[in-house]
Amino acid sequence: MRYVVGYTPTERGADAVALATSLALAQGAHLDLVYVVKKGAPYVALNPEGGHVSAAEQEVLAAERQGLGLIPQGLPATFHVREADSFAGGLIDAAVELKAGLIVVGAASTGLFKRYTVGTVANALLHASPVPVALAPRGYQRTAPMTRLTLAVGQRAGAEAAIDTAINAAKRRGVPLRLVSLVELDAAGDAGEAINAAHIHANTVLTAASGKVPAGHEVSVAVAHGRTIEEAIDGLEWHDGEILIVGSSRLAERNRIFLGSTANKVLRALPVPMVVVPRDYEQVDAVL
Repeated sequence: MRYVVGYTPTERGADAVALATSLALAQGAHLDLVYVVKKGAPYVALNPEGGHVSAAEQEVLAAERQGLGLIPQGLPATFHVREADSFAGGLIDAAVELKAGLIVVGAASTGLFKRYTVGTVANALLHASPVPVALAPRGYQRTAPMTRLTLAVGQRAGAEAAIDTAINAAKRRGVPLRLVSLVELDAAGDAGEAINAAHIHANTVLTAASGKVPAGHEVSVAVAHGRTIEEAIDGLEWHDGEILIVGSSRLAERNRIFLGSTANKVLRALPVPMVVVPRDYEQVDAVL
């Protein structure tokens, strides 16, 4: 299993490495730190002539030292330099070439009060990636293995890939699986009816999920509601070692990510990392 990590020598890059480390440790996954430079950048990978090292190459070599220095001893990792027109494009190309199961990035851009203020790279990935994308919130430093997986259960068709990914990952890692249905009361019409429908749907998914994990494996359901999605998210309990999995919007092309409006609202309020699974994604065993 390989994870492509979008790396720059910034806080955002360190957030991505920490999350990738947390996900990889229990799996023995290989981390591919990918540093993207513009096409035609004056960079010589090994400088075999032993001559003058350009300022651009010094930056890349410094990034390599810093990035690999964040990886715990014993966890396999490789540093790659990719030429591309965009950072997101370089990460996608690397993930396809390396047959990676996941792209990991630090999502936060600027903003003092938001846990996630999605930057341009994360935004581009969330509208184009053919493989799942993991987003680390601002200041994420945890490198210990995850303690629980939560799946956001929507009521529309097309979430099978996210459901299968969550079930397989929870089973493989031996961690509890929580199914969460979110109800935005301001948009729900009849609030009581909407909450009841969310309970019915979540329990339907729970029944199916329980049949796919070993007997005794902890699987639970929570229905969270609030005037807004953000309020519903804030009302839930979140573990430090938790990961949220969501599916791509039904508007996405097959095997592509398109982040819908509800997932965008979730992202703005979420205190833990989020993994977005492309619609109809079939390699669910290669994700987490």
